[in-house]
Amino acid sequence: MRQPSDRLQRALEPALSLVTAFLLGAVLIVITDVEHLALLGTDPVAAIGGALGGVVEGYWALFAGALGDPGRIVTALQGGNAQDIAAAIRPLSETLLIATPFIFAGLGLAVSFQAGLFNLGVDGQFGIGGLGAMVAAGMVAGRMPMLIGLAVAVAGGALAGAAYGFLPGLLKARTGAHEVITTLMLNGVAGNLAYLIAGLAGLGMLPKDVPFVPRLLDLRTIRVDYGFVAALLTAALVSALLFRTTRGFELRVTGHSATAARTAGIRSGRVTMAAMTLSGGLVGMGAAFYGLGPALGVGGEAPMNLGFVAIVLALLARRRPGGVVLTAILYGALTTGAKTMVTATGIPLALLMVIITFAIALLAAPGLVRRLWHLPGLTPDANPAAMATTL
Repeated sequence: MRQPSDRLQRALEPALSLVTAFLLGAVLIVITDVEHLALLGTDPVAAIGGALGGVVEGYWALFAGALGDPGRIVTALQGGNAQDIAAAIRPLSETLLIATPFIFAGLGLAVSFQAGLFNLGVDGQFGIGGLGAMVAAGMVAGRMPMLIGLAVAVAGGALAGAAYGFLPGLLKARTGAHEVITTLMLNGVAGNLAYLIAGLAGLGMLPKDVPFVPRLLDLRTIRVDYGFVAALLTAALVSALLFRTTRGFELRVTGHSATAARTAGIRSGRVTMAAMTLSGGLVGMGAAFYGLGPALGVGGEAPMNLGFVAIVLALLARRRPGGVVLTAILYGALTTGAKTMVTATGIPLALLMVIITFAIALLAAPGLVRRLWHLPGLTPDANPAAMATTL
């Protein structure tokens, strides 16, 4: 059982990782500020002050671009003008919009990682899931109420993604084929398969009344929709499944040790297929909400580097659903804020990418952060495989 101090430290570590990354970034911003550093010989106070002012300006632009300017938000809310409110909260809405598909993808990967499986097929499962959602949406368009049609379309995406995740799970359980190879190969198949099925289904001629995910706020420039709420609810359900149910315990035991799972009477092959199926289903659900959302509409392309980024986020979250939500929102905030920081301050995008890389690297190295900030060691987590052998 974790001690209260351990819980506090686990919450403190990621915060200190970000603080450290931004301190390193501040040093880089200062030493690359050639305009102010040129004044060191004649006016060192002005040179250092100007360089530090650039750091403050840059980080403020990053914050405001990711979450919005607090003063502007308060003023807009007090004024009550819908257009002003939308403009003030748009940065936050864009952060949540970007985070949503990564939450679903990260949850899918968290499930597979907990089972000891390395699912590299997120891109393919996302594409097939999106296709399944489009086919289902086209079939129900105009034939049933919008919300019911949307539920059917999302279910179509989840089932399609689950089926595409089931294939490598079946191959792993029945033939021993490594999931890294099979999921990678299926990524390549997914694009051509989706193209053929889309042509046969006539998805280029979808009706206008296809169901869409409604916006969270009925404001024209706000694009974040109820897909984000669904992602939060899904994260809670996945967490309950993994850590509050027998099936979740079996999955985690198998991930720690297949030998211990077999000793405890757990059928590891069945767990493997179930984990990969659930993983693909979660990714496919995310594809459905993404493709049917107001941001892109039918046929929108997947986020860039979805699979790679989702792997990083799931690993940084230590395979925990709640951590996936936080890391995905952080990624969305850094992505959204970076655009404002570059345009507002002129700080090169390449330098900003270095700062973001620092943040990710330090989040992935909690031991280094503990040494830098002189934090005590943590009590090791309980091992479900060891617990299973005593049952």
